[in-house]
Amino acid sequence: MTCKVMASRPRCPQTAARYIRVQADKVIAGMQTAAGSTMKRPSRWTPLGALLREWRAARGLSQMTLALHAGTSPRHLSYVETGRSQPSRGLLTALAEALELPLRERNELLVAAGYAPAFPASSLDAPEMGLVSAAVSLILEEHEPYPAFAFDRNWDLIQASAGMTRLLEAVRPGGPKNRNILLQLFDPDDMRPAIANWSEVASELLRHLHHEIRRRPTDPRPRTLLARLTAFPGVPDAWRRREPGRPPLPVVTTALHGPDGELRFFSTLTTFVGASEVVADELRIEAMHPADEATRAFCRALAQR
Repeated sequence: MTCKVMASRPRCPQTAARYIRVQADKVIAGMQTAAGSTMKRPSRWTPLGALLREWRAARGLSQMTLALHAGTSPRHLSYVETGRSQPSRGLLTALAEALELPLRERNELLVAAGYAPAFPASSLDAPEMGLVSAAVSLILEEHEPYPAFAFDRNWDLIQASAGMTRLLEAVRPGGPKNRNILLQLFDPDDMRPAIANWSEVASELLRHLHHEIRRRPTDPRPRTLLARLTAFPGVPDAWRRREPGRPPLPVVTTALHGPDGELRFFSTLTTFVGASEVVADELRIEAMHPADEATRAFCRALAQR
């Protein structure tokens, strides 16, 4: 059987089907050319997808496990990561909860998906942060005559109590030269010579920093700080690497070279639990307590001078 093909359109069913496929391919090709090939398949990972994958890896979660915790399907999560599906704000909130993201990183996740940040990030001296600022000052004042200080998640000093200023001046005339607390303790030209048990204190602080790097895998600042600290002389090579399964100790005693002997302190940390503001969420207040009677007496006498 032969099919007669007309110039405009074939009448034979087999030829007609083939004709339709050819014409469809031409239409698609023309659309791709006109749109600058915008009909290509989405790139393997979008910025949002890259963030989610990095956080999943840091938390040790598979797509299936994260999807289960967030109340969605692994397939939908896969589509979100590859850019084939636009997640709702509610899904992103659920994913952030499941990944235990800090508030700053939750904002980054929302912005990567094209949404506005959910949590404000005002400076501590902004009018809307008045209550938080007052709380910080009150905690520092109430800890007198003993030292206390407030710092952010990058260990940059925000505010120090009068007791802290007196103590630092007593053990190192002129006080610290660095604003960053970890740099103060690692820099041989700063507070480091004043710490009697420097190796013990420094190694423990680096464990905290390694823990922070793991907790905030998308933030380059902890890694940059680690590189600066481990570049100082006298820092063992082993400290550059995290010890698996070795969490930071809950309490470390710090011994300082005082004018009349060692001054020994242990510290407690205060945080603003349940904060809905980025800066408040990242605030830490460390209160140093005398570990013996001699240190207690020294701090009291120092306050009366």
